Amino acid sequence: MTAKHILTYDSTLRDGEQCEGITLSLEDKLRIVQRLDEFGIDYIEGGFPASNPKDVAFFQQVQQMGLRHAQIAAFGSTCRKGVAAEEDQGLTDLLACGAPVVTIVGKTWDAQVERALRTTLDENLRMIAESVAFLKAAGRRVVFDAEHYFDGFKTNRSYALQCVEAALRAGADSVDLCETNGGCLPFEVEEVVAATVERFPEGNFGIHCHNDSGCAVANTLAAVRAGATEVQGTVNGYGERVGNTDLLTVIANLELKMGLDTVGAHSLEQLTSVSHYIAELCNVSVPAHYPYSGTSAFAHKGGLHASAIARFPEAYEHTKPALVGNSSRMLVSELAGKASLLQKAASLGFDLSAPWIDEQAILDEIKDREARGFSYEVADGSLGLLLMRKLGAYRPSFTLESFRVIVDDREDTGALAKDAMSEATIKIHVGDKRFVATGEGAGPVGALDNALRLAIAESYPQVAQMELTDYKVRLLDESQGTDAITRVTITTSDGHGSWGSVGVSENVIEASWNALVDSIEYGLYRARSRS
Repeated sequence: MTAKHILTYDSTLRDGEQCEGITLSLEDKLRIVQRLDEFGIDYIEGGFPASNPKDVAFFQQVQQMGLRHAQIAAFGSTCRKGVAAEEDQGLTDLLACGAPVVTIVGKTWDAQVERALRTTLDENLRMIAESVAFLKAAGRRVVFDAEHYFDGFKTNRSYALQCVEAALRAGADSVDLCETNGGCLPFEVEEVVAATVERFPEGNFGIHCHNDSGCAVANTLAAVRAGATEVQGTVNGYGERVGNTDLLTVIANLELKMGLDTVGAHSLEQLTSVSHYIAELCNVSVPAHYPYSGTSAFAHKGGLHASAIARFPEAYEHTKPALVGNSSRMLVSELAGKASLLQKAASLGFDLSAPWIDEQAILDEIKDREARGFSYEVADGSLGLLLMRKLGAYRPSFTLESFRVIVDDREDTGALAKDAMSEATIKIHVGDKRFVATGEGAGPVGALDNALRLAIAESYPQVAQMELTDYKVRLLDESQGTDAITRVTITTSDGHGSWGSVGVSENVIEASWNALVDSIEYGLYRARSRS
């Protein structure tokens, strides 16, 4: 590692999920890990290893993923007051999950120690030192998150520095200074970090900021200027209250503005797609005016700007959009150009380089469908089928005659609540054969899924290997209420990988059906490609 390399530490799976309105399924979390690993993030924090069944399963399954670059971190806290580190269940759980990196949070603000922990300053120092030493003895890379460090430094500098010293002497690989309340300004952060680095020149320091004063990215960059070598944050700045540091903006600024290495120039070109991919998994939009990755980040209206940008782009664009995978837009334009389409198509197994293929027509089709509410960021299955249709290679595996869904509110005698069950009947054609099947489910989509599988199982036994693992519904214009356009995204797995599909309609059932059909059709295409 060169002196100019800054380590990146992503906590989207924990801090990000604390954002109001964001809930990630196990499949979501694993897909985010895969994408961040491909992007080049150094450390990915997975959460509390024993806090709930989902996180327990996450740490079990992530070990089987064969990550190429990133290391998984488990998050916890120092041992409890009055409890030896080796007897603390929380620390035992951190080791048991198998993560190669362990991050523990500890108090460094004397007021927090005495008023929140209700213990002595000396006992807190013991908790820090013993916890770090215990984890280091087990062979883990240990990150000590110095909670409320900047508040503590301002009120009792001596004690805050003692906490850092306790962690470093016990063997902490990095002490990440946490601006927990998010109220500091950049000059304050730079002064505190510089003083800390000067006091412990042999130590490695990171920075963890919150965005309550709107300064999280600026504070993180200021900390790097002062000597921090590890930056923590979340994708798109997701987090509790007003969010955490947007790690993607930090990465772009470190690479493009400060000449430092993080993920590297080649991976930096993926930044926009990473931003939108993870936003879609979180079931939210990337704000149009977001730095670097927003659709308006390099957009220009008519008039002076539009005429000048063609001759002198630097006049109104602070960096080249292509460096972060975005593009300039005049009026209405697609986010990605032909090169991006060719690359994406190739990753799905489609060659668009033949001279008879009209790439612009395909881009226009994608643009038109996105204007109507479709999103292909996490819908590789639907995108693959669209490409097959445009290439004349699509042959439907089945055709629908009709379907009907009934929701029956059944009362279970003796129970306090009613259980609503759904029943779907599908009439479908496979070749010259007609099939009628009825399926039940806890909801209408589950019933449709079961009925479709029953109808085509005889013709396509491969469908038995496909499992619907995630389902999301999003209203694209909430002001329209029940008349709003609805986008449904479905994730399906077949044991060899997973893919997404998308459906759009004013009717949520129809949108779900369209996404479900794309999911099954693309799964059958994948199965044929393997055989």
